[in-house]
Amino acid sequence: MIKRVLLIGILVATSLRLEAQFFKTLGMDIVDPQSHPFILKGYGLGGWLVPEGYMLHMPGFGSPTSIRNQIIDLIGVANTDRFFAEYRKNYVAEKDIELIARWGFNSIRLPFHYQFFSPIDSPGVFIEDGFRIVDTLLAWCKKYNLYLILDMHCAPGGQNHGNISDADGEAKLWTVPANQERTIAIWRHIAERYAHETQIVGYDLLNEPVLPTGCTGADLRNFFIRLKDAVRAVDPNHILFIEGNWYATDFDQLAPRFDASMVYAFHKYWNPTDLASIQAYRNLRTQTVTPLWLGETGENSNPWFYEVVSLMDQQNIGWNWWSHKKFNTTTSPLSAVIPASYQQLINYWNGNASRPSPEYAYSALMEVAANLAVERCEYRPDVIAALTDPEFGTKPKPLKVNMIPGSILAVDYDLGTNGVAYFDNDYKVTRDSDPHWNRGYQYRNDGVDIEKSSNGGYNVGWIEDNEWLRYTAEIVFAGHYNIDFTLASTANIGRLQLKVDNQIVVSALAVPNTGGYQNWQNVRIENVYLPKGTHLLEVYAVKGGFNFQKMTFISANNGIIEQVNPNVYIGNNYPNPFNDLTIIPVVLMQPGHLRLNIFDLQGKLVRKLFDGELPRGLNEIYWNGTDDKNKRVSVGVYYCQVSVDSSSYRVKAMLYLK
Repeated sequence: MIKRVLLIGILVATSLRLEAQFFKTLGMDIVDPQSHPFILKGYGLGGWLVPEGYMLHMPGFGSPTSIRNQIIDLIGVANTDRFFAEYRKNYVAEKDIELIARWGFNSIRLPFHYQFFSPIDSPGVFIEDGFRIVDTLLAWCKKYNLYLILDMHCAPGGQNHGNISDADGEAKLWTVPANQERTIAIWRHIAERYAHETQIVGYDLLNEPVLPTGCTGADLRNFFIRLKDAVRAVDPNHILFIEGNWYATDFDQLAPRFDASMVYAFHKYWNPTDLASIQAYRNLRTQTVTPLWLGETGENSNPWFYEVVSLMDQQNIGWNWWSHKKFNTTTSPLSAVIPASYQQLINYWNGNASRPSPEYAYSALMEVAANLAVERCEYRPDVIAALTDPEFGTKPKPLKVNMIPGSILAVDYDLGTNGVAYFDNDYKVTRDSDPHWNRGYQYRNDGVDIEKSSNGGYNVGWIEDNEWLRYTAEIVFAGHYNIDFTLASTANIGRLQLKVDNQIVVSALAVPNTGGYQNWQNVRIENVYLPKGTHLLEVYAVKGGFNFQKMTFISANNGIIEQVNPNVYIGNNYPNPFNDLTIIPVVLMQPGHLRLNIFDLQGKLVRKLFDGELPRGLNEIYWNGTDDKNKRVSVGVYYCQVSVDSSSYRVKAMLYLK
């Protein structure tokens, strides 16, 4: 009897220890294993296990099945399998997870198709494919201290009628009872496998259900209860995330709560960012004493992102962004490049090109898969700043180091929201009728309209009256500068101002008619005085109607500094003459390897003064008038020769006096 009591005590103690290791709910909060409130801030791995047509730029915004079938039609089943294996390997690798952690997020939502755990045409059969993927992802999450939420994005038959659930146009999860039974069995199988996995926060049981005509919120609630019962039979530990009807926005009849550790998960797209926009969810939280989680959001502008994050933080609601990587995108931090070869396939699918050969199509698709690797993606730092920088809404911060003298690209304005780093009339979408926030769909995710330029790079376009851009710039030397504004227009109406620290230094530059919005012309303003140091520049459109590509600052004081090539400026040494020490300024527009040697009037090498790598910006090289043997040189004239990345330049003479 004593042994039995001891055994029961040990089992109870073990169970309590296990329970203490898991995330759970406490009142209206999600709490960590130490029962401290925990705000989930994460990214979704959308597009990885559930390919979406809009991400791949395929016609019709195809479903996973239709995407696969279109590819099979071109290259056959075996090569399609090879493509998707490479696609998945590169879409999410360990480097992706490391980056998400480095960006400052604490969690990941994994959307999956049920077929990774059970073949489409084999009810009752379970396979290891999905578990291998989850196990690998879990190992990476543990390594980088990220938590995981598993999300059934495609249920048997489709939980909504759309492509995102891999439906055939009808939400057959609700009309075919066998699909519900299968969904329940799959979740039980998953929960049994991961019942004791503490790196998993919980299970998002059903992504964005949409009930067909004839079904009610009560039907959705009853199905969730059946799912809950199946999971709880094998897993008492993990949180259950419950999404509402109509794409996780309608929670009618889902109250009261039906589990001790559940969370209502809502989604938010293309609507206002004020408190009223989430009031119904807040009421649900209060009435049911159940936590909320914004399980999916995004696909809008950086200002909208920042406003939503701020709203969620104010309300102690965790969030998960959609999605960390897509093709040719501005709304994700990683943008994979669509190769020209794949564009031919897109043209074919759209009916605008002839059918490619299987060999060509396979090669193009494998290039697509290769471009998904992190190291090949374009990084969008502005997206991350909008989500993680609490000062994004109050303080402009440099996107890049802008040096004067030199060129500042129009699109390299500061990081910050609308009204802080720039002002644009259309900067976010809060209803379907709103115009797109970036009409050029390029480079950055702000309200500023950016497009590709005909002569390479990007330009700001569609400029309207009273719009403006701010740039943090490092002015290396005080003095007068000639400024070339690279502009294009189809009329003579444009006018712009340049401000430095809110003081107008160019009052009303007239923009000429250049004959087209991509016919670029430099318009010069001469002898503008600029002070040394870090300053805030603002280009203000008094009157719009023009495109803006860059502004180039050229020293008007040739005795101070001169440009020797587009990337290198060399200044006169100072003081000159000198007796103890002189400084030789070199300004690099990009990092480079610099050598600086001192010669006498006869061309004899006197001193190898510097040989090494230097960063972008102002670099000052000191010479104390000694040779390579550390002996003082004779009084006289000396020259310094500067070599940057194997190109040599000789600057003016230096006079040494003892």
